[in-house]
Amino acid sequence: MRKSLFTLPSLLLCLLVGSFLTTELRAAGEHDLITAITKVSKAAIPAVVHIDVIQRESYPNPWLPFKNDPFFRFFFDMPDMPERIEKVMKGIGTGFLIDEKGHVITNYHVVAGATEIEVLLADGRRFQALLVGTEPRTDLAILRIKKVPGLPYLRFGDSDKVEVGEWVVAIGHPRGLDHTVTQGIISAKHRTGILNPNTYQDFLQTDAAINPGNSGGPLLNLKGEVVGINSAIVSKSGGYEGIGFAIPSNIASYVAKQLILNGKVERGWLGVLTQDITPILAEKLGLKESYGALITEVEQDSPAYKCGLKPGDVILSFGGKKVKDSSDLFNLVGLSQPGTHVEILVWRDGRQQIHKAELISDEEGAYGCKVILRSKLGADLRPLKPQERSRMGIPENIGLVICYLEAKGPLGKAGLEEGDVILEINGTPVKDTTEVLKLLAQGVRGGMATILAIDHRTGKKGYVQVRVY
Repeated sequence: MRKSLFTLPSLLLCLLVGSFLTTELRAAGEHDLITAITKVSKAAIPAVVHIDVIQRESYPNPWLPFKNDPFFRFFFDMPDMPERIEKVMKGIGTGFLIDEKGHVITNYHVVAGATEIEVLLADGRRFQALLVGTEPRTDLAILRIKKVPGLPYLRFGDSDKVEVGEWVVAIGHPRGLDHTVTQGIISAKHRTGILNPNTYQDFLQTDAAINPGNSGGPLLNLKGEVVGINSAIVSKSGGYEGIGFAIPSNIASYVAKQLILNGKVERGWLGVLTQDITPILAEKLGLKESYGALITEVEQDSPAYKCGLKPGDVILSFGGKKVKDSSDLFNLVGLSQPGTHVEILVWRDGRQQIHKAELISDEEGAYGCKVILRSKLGADLRPLKPQERSRMGIPENIGLVICYLEAKGPLGKAGLEEGDVILEINGTPVKDTTEVLKLLAQGVRGGMATILAIDHRTGKKGYVQVRVY
């Protein structure tokens, strides 16, 4: 019989030492967590800014046509009726400095449409901010304040390396309460379908408390690196319910660099419509796993068409990256530069094939343009035909016809109908859809745009206020 290496006294000693070490490690861990959040907060707060925005709108006085009406003047007696009505709206949000040059990143919906933007630093200094560029489809914007020595700033971390369950810290100005610090964990990754389906979505979900006013603030890991930009919440009450969403830092840093360099973000376009692969579809198509994006439509003369992709193909990988679903493909294509050559792995007729495509700009694609207009206006627009111009007396260099309209979309709610003609947006004449996109990019998410249109029934011109998303 082999003699045990452990006697009873030695075994008891090991248990006692193990228990002591476990207690010490647990205490050390708790202490580290406390100091980590404190250290992150102290280091980050100086670079987190409070953003005040003012939006001034001017639109035609709807009572102006009655100014000289005797009946109207008798009852209202308004001899000094203004031709236009001024409206002032104020808002607040959060942002943070990303370099020593004074660039501030925040959410697009915080500053879009603002006529005045003021940035307040934690040390009390105030700066008037210049809007460098916006990217509505990722809900991001870049501001610039005066470059002064010693500006604090935060660094982006790698959001792809963030793990579910990892501790994070959110800093912002909820309800105007400056530099509020909350903590939580990463609840999930790669959340989609949270906002407009035509935007780029790959959210980090967190239970760190996020409320109105937090928008644009940083979500930091315990190293003090920004892993996300707080952007949205899911809530019936409109306040914190434990479900918040942040734009991953890898998307934010990509967009920020392009906005600083070019003032806009150029995105790749492939030219396909896709749907998700369900287990039933996977079995029918002979796929072992239910992942990928099933092509349902290929745009004529698009990169997809030119490289031989067809309806019925399943895109399994794009540029060497696995495609989980349609949203994943949408993000991968949109975060690629126009002119990029990519290998696309597809499943066709029971086997894999590789196709090579050269992406073009999403603004060059007719479908890409249509998607944006649908998302912002709930409508499709087209140029006028010669006979339509002649009948309505519209010059050659102006006007777009509403050829499709969602009844509950922005234009539908404003009272416009299919067949009506849009002449101007915010005082600028429009003649093609790319001009409309540029003007809407300068508009207000959740705010108003002034549109001059012609009623196709009566031929009369009129202004309408449209809420742009």
